Amino acid sequence: MRLLIKLGGTLLDSPESLDGLARQIAALPASGHETVVVHGGGKQMTRFLTERGVESRFVNGLRVTTPEVADAVLKVFAGTVNKTLTGALLRAGARAAGISGLDGLLAESVALSPELGLVGRVVQTNPEILNCLIGGGFLPVVACVGGSADGSVYNVNADQMAVACASGFRAERLLFLTDVPGVMDAGKAVLPRLTPSDCDRLIAEGVAAGGMEAKLRSACAALTGGVGQVLIAPGAAPDVIARLLGGESLGTALVPEEAPC
Repeated sequence: MRLLIKLGGTLLDSPESLDGLARQIAALPASGHETVVVHGGGKQMTRFLTERGVESRFVNGLRVTTPEVADAVLKVFAGTVNKTLTGALLRAGARAAGISGLDGLLAESVALSPELGLVGRVVQTNPEILNCLIGGGFLPVVACVGGSADGSVYNVNADQMAVACASGFRAERLLFLTDVPGVMDAGKAVLPRLTPSDCDRLIAEGVAAGGMEAKLRSACAALTGGVGQVLIAPGAAPDVIARLLGGESLGTALVPEEAPC
């Protein structure tokens, strides 16, 4: 199975969580899974900027990215976070290779809007670098940094990066491993299964807002882009990846409208 796993930055901030997820991911090739990992690092980015006296400003949940912040994006996302995760995967036995969406123009991007500065929108995915690495027995680990042919660097939302890579890579499943138990209804109960129309309803009713609204919109875009199933699940749950791939109802599964119950 072609599989893309997106890891939230919060899960990578704890050495115990990081090493546990790395061991699970490193075991996937032996089961025949062609895997790509995409990671965030928003918590680490905010901490890095705060330590240097730089205020983090957000518009619609996206970090306003000045040239100073873009430099930090490279240092934190493509540097510290990416290489720390790559190192953990190497320790766990995976042949991990840390890259970003800038490398090989994997995630070719343009500026999303003037008010956000160097926040990028992926306009084209060039998955050749992923296929080349996987064909050579490597595990690509992708930082959420996009780029353009003129060498410009963009800060790309990690969920959107995951969707772009999953669609270009033709992943059969996309796993969003997060710090929440799944998508919840108004009563805070986890919803086991959603279709895009269900997601639209949750957003319209204000039940899914903020980061979850953005994640649901990204998940629906993945389904439109050809990914067969998107799973939003708690990354801290024991053996979460094996349980999800084994069909256990854990977190929330998003499926196309025509998918059978």
